[in-house]
Amino acid sequence: MTSSDRSQAVDVQRTYEVRTYGCQMNVHDSERLSGLLEDAGYVRAPEGSDGDADVVVFNTCAVRENADNKLYGNLGRLAPRKTSRPGMQIAVGGCLAQKDRDTIVKKAPWVDVVFGTHNIGKLPVLLERARIQEEAQIEIAESLEAFPSTLPTRRESAYAAWVSISVGCNNTCTFCIVPALRGKEEDRRPGDILAEIEALVAEGVSEITLLGQNVNAYGSDLGDREAFSKLLRACGEIEGLERVRFTSPHPRDFTDDVIAAMAETPNVMPQLHMPLQSGSDTVLRAMRRSYRQERFLGIIEKVRAAIPHAAISTDIIVGFPGETEEDFEQTMHTVREARFANAFTFQYSKRPGTPAAEMDGQIPKEVVQARYERLVALQEEISWEENKTQVGRTLEVMVAEGEGRKDGSTHRLSGRAPDNRLVHFTKPDEEVRPGDVVTVEITYAAPHHLLAEGPTTAVRRTRAGDAWEKRTTEAAAKPAGVLLGLPKIGVPEPLPAAAAPACGSH
Repeated sequence: MTSSDRSQAVDVQRTYEVRTYGCQMNVHDSERLSGLLEDAGYVRAPEGSDGDADVVVFNTCAVRENADNKLYGNLGRLAPRKTSRPGMQIAVGGCLAQKDRDTIVKKAPWVDVVFGTHNIGKLPVLLERARIQEEAQIEIAESLEAFPSTLPTRRESAYAAWVSISVGCNNTCTFCIVPALRGKEEDRRPGDILAEIEALVAEGVSEITLLGQNVNAYGSDLGDREAFSKLLRACGEIEGLERVRFTSPHPRDFTDDVIAAMAETPNVMPQLHMPLQSGSDTVLRAMRRSYRQERFLGIIEKVRAAIPHAAISTDIIVGFPGETEEDFEQTMHTVREARFANAFTFQYSKRPGTPAAEMDGQIPKEVVQARYERLVALQEEISWEENKTQVGRTLEVMVAEGEGRKDGSTHRLSGRAPDNRLVHFTKPDEEVRPGDVVTVEITYAAPHHLLAEGPTTAVRRTRAGDAWEKRTTEAAAKPAGVLLGLPKIGVPEPLPAAAAPACGSH
């Protein structure tokens, strides 16, 4: 698209909306899709537009059994709006699009574009082609055309950013369809990753989360088994980068050099999200998970020995085919031993196209529900007990926006501690911006958050706060009709317990 074309596109104020389902990788992809559309001259529709945009993009997930029902229900609700709004376009991308291909247009013929996980960079071209030719464009690449990080981006946060270090996955977990949709693991070169991080820090970003389907397997494509620990240490050399996180690692690849790098690199945060999935060796074998309970708990013990204040979280699937009461009790035992700060727990549901969907021993829904409720109750108790150990501690909290729904009525602000625990704190007298850092003392603990009810003992204004202020000021100064809206700022949030497991949860 030429500069004159872009100018014309902005003049007519063609707006877009991206709806994201699924894991952190999808969230990151959606930032790229937004960047591509804005680079092509579109402007973001206001928050809460609910389909009232010229282009609506669905970035889909194929992990849950009812993923297609959710998509087609939303597409159905947009059909009459599209009929009454000439020129409106609908695009469907992501894992479900990669899997279902022609089915989407057959079931929803009013969709204009279908694209896959490997060619998100083609979206603007496909939209233009569909408009000119007046027919649906379906383009699914079988392999990655361009690494997503080479594409334009519109990041949701001014101070916290995802940085993709690899795509794809080499595992063969029987419950997961991701490798079939995202392909084999491909690693970025370390220099490219570090260059992106340095550029983000120069823009004011102070926290990055390294992202991969199986993030600590990084290096397998490069022939270097210690590449991930080396990358963590290299992040520690970047001036101005205050916090480094990563998600999600696999226990199989969690080696001692990674633990040492976490412990010895000051800006790598004392936080670890490592999926367990099941505490039963029998179930882990059926899942094709390459570790066993003893190995998993051994890693937890080593991490806590090296990083005493580390907050460890996990993913657990309840009711995998063939799971017995004894198997489930092994999961409960592992949870008691590991003492996770929190756990994202999921009731097993069939993923079409996975080996587990065809396994014998599918567990009745009522049995799965009962086990799920027992696990959630146990984890809630442990989460609360673990949070109570934080009372009396003095913590540096990075201020966020949009993470405390009741902050307005309670006159509090919210942010994340170094271990990623959510902290609500008394609003200080002096101005504090998202991205700034406050020092507070924890006075109360709930299962899912901490409170600092006393006065803030210190406020540190940061370059990240400057970046947030600059971004919001520029957004407010936009002429009427250029509908970018205010950015949603905050540490990239973990998925809620009701959401699908992260694609990286391997």
